[in-house]
Amino acid sequence: MKTKIQPVELPVATVAGQFIARYSETGLVELDWPKNEKRKAESRKRKHNPAIWGLFLPTKIRSWHRLTEAALKKVLAGRAFRKLPPLDWTGKTKFQKSVWRALLKIAPGKTKSYGEIARAVGRPKAVRAVGGACSANPVPVLVPCHRVLAANHKLGGYSGGLDRKRRLLEREGIKI
Repeated sequence: MKTKIQPVELPVATVAGQFIARYSETGLVELDWPKNEKRKAESRKRKHNPAIWGLFLPTKIRSWHRLTEAALKKVLAGRAFRKLPPLDWTGKTKFQKSVWRALLKIAPGKTKSYGEIARAVGRPKAVRAVGGACSANPVPVLVPCHRVLAANHKLGGYSGGLDRKRRLLEREGIKI
């Protein structure tokens, strides 16, 4: 009988602070933005937990975490990454998944409008719904909703805050 892997939460230290990556037995479920200092201190404690970083961590999750760390550091440096771990979008809508797949096609240094994404997923009138899907993106930065702008080439919204969106775009050489 195959043993089910319990969900795992692991820290990812970056120049932008410490993200938290959550994995299921099928892939990366979420990537949380760095929080306040209290949350960072809690994450640092978990980082040294031998049950997490020792031999008890399944090999595939260790491998996925290395991919997540490498990809996140590259995006934060304004560069393209080569590979992501499998993304576990279980429980998400078909429309959300189609938007997120379209976002993965936007290269670093490039942007698209919400309308362009709506057209790309075959729903040209669903501009607001695209914005909702971007807002619900469980893996920000790696699934690059920061590269989606309003029709007038303005920032629009961003789940991580407009300052973070602006910084991410600037790192990729995009001026708003």
